[in-house]
Amino acid sequence: MLRELSIENLAVIEKASAHFGGNFNVFTGETGAGKSILIGGINAILGQRTTKDIVRTGAQKAVITALFDELSEEVAAKLSELGFEPEDELLLMREISADGKSAARINGRTATAAMLREIGSMLVDVHGQHENRILMSNDNQRDILDNYAEIAEELEIYRAAFREFARTSKRLKALQDEVKTRELKIEHLNGVIEELSALELEKGDGDRLEQELARMQQNEEIISAGANAYNCLNSEGEPAACDLVQSAARYLEKIVKAEPAAEELLERLNAVIPELNDIADELFSLGSDDFEMNAQELSDKVSALKHAKRRYNMEADELVDYLEECKDELAELSGADDEIESLAEKKREVGENVRALAEKITERRKKAADDISREICKQLSFLDMPNVRIIFAINPEKTTINGKDSVEMLISANAGEEPRPLNKIASGGELSRIMLAIKSVLADHDNIPTLIFDEVDAGISGRAAQKVGIKLSETAGKRQVLCITHLAQIAAKADTHLLIEKQTADGRTFTHIAQLDHDGRKRELARIIDGSGDSPSALAAAEEMLSNG
Repeated sequence: MLRELSIENLAVIEKASAHFGGNFNVFTGETGAGKSILIGGINAILGQRTTKDIVRTGAQKAVITALFDELSEEVAAKLSELGFEPEDELLLMREISADGKSAARINGRTATAAMLREIGSMLVDVHGQHENRILMSNDNQRDILDNYAEIAEELEIYRAAFREFARTSKRLKALQDEVKTRELKIEHLNGVIEELSALELEKGDGDRLEQELARMQQNEEIISAGANAYNCLNSEGEPAACDLVQSAARYLEKIVKAEPAAEELLERLNAVIPELNDIADELFSLGSDDFEMNAQELSDKVSALKHAKRRYNMEADELVDYLEECKDELAELSGADDEIESLAEKKREVGENVRALAEKITERRKKAADDISREICKQLSFLDMPNVRIIFAINPEKTTINGKDSVEMLISANAGEEPRPLNKIASGGELSRIMLAIKSVLADHDNIPTLIFDEVDAGISGRAAQKVGIKLSETAGKRQVLCITHLAQIAAKADTHLLIEKQTADGRTFTHIAQLDHDGRKRELARIIDGSGDSPSALAAAEEMLSNG
């Protein structure tokens, strides 16, 4: 629970601190003394949005710190989840700079406002005057019923299933919408694959085919030149180079015994003769290679390749890769029909699960609706609304992330009146008491240790105010309660009474918070009663209230 709150340079509060008891704490003070600023500081420490305008004029930054103790296991688990070591006490801090920047700390370590919100939502429930307006929303009315029904876990499971259903439906619709486009794409891919497959290309074929065509076109000239060169080396009918070299070798054989130098020359000639014969053999076959296709076929293929290169703006090797890409894409598109069928089946199965989970949630809501209505009416009867009837009307609607129900609170404030929507007939005073009754009922169904009521007494007085004070005191038996009030009947019921005062010094306004003793409480209650706090009758009335309280 909240044990201590310290504020520096927040609006008119230069420096103030407050210590709280574990039960019923009230704040009183003149209008404009800074009670709303106190609530603003608490909201800031809980991670709510802030602006630089709340920084006290002339100060560089506002600093708010709050000390909590008696932490629940859920809070300790959340701290661990966020990366903080749980301790016996929890210190939250928020800084708001005059330039608009903000900083947060948890137990002295840097944190974010989002972390403060996560932790704060488990520590404090702030009920401000604006929450009476929030009560007008059907969504919030449904949340009240769900909190009472304690179906948070069921809702989490349902919402996960609903999100899966939504994702599956979205993917299925996208595939179905793509059917016509996909058919055109498949037709295009088939054309590309047919055209490129006909080329029978492999990596490196681009240069090879053009070179082969060039050779084929020059082949006649190559054959003629090769034949002439062959005839020079080895022809029939006329002396040729090979024959003449062999004749020269035979002449030298005759003189090697007489002339030693001839032996070396003979060896050199004998070494040349095999090479000349080999060259002659290769010249004979030059230009007579077996081509894979005839000249016309090769010319047609090269022309088709050049056309494909221009059309797709790719080189030959890139066309080989592009053909494989097109085949892969075609296989993927061709498998889309199977995916559509699979997704349709999955959508049906997930949809059935969503409907079944939604039915269970509806059953839990209907069961809880009668119980919470009865308990709220019991609380309201005590709060001087004896004839009121509250009904949580549950009607089927389109299935959404919150189930398949619309929930609307109906109220009949007077006997004989038909229940009508709460957001059309409830007055301000009735709304305050209805919200207090709801908070009292829900106090047994959540683990939030601290409830804060900002002017829950709006629109009420007299006996109703006394009953509200009693109800707040009863609620404080289960939770720590902090309440800002203008009514003596409520303030008299408090266990801890804090006075917020505004003073002026040296042309500046200052606000400070003081915890009142019995005499101080009596004088403050007397001030609330008659405005002065000095009249004997008001002091006597205040003393009686405190005694009865």
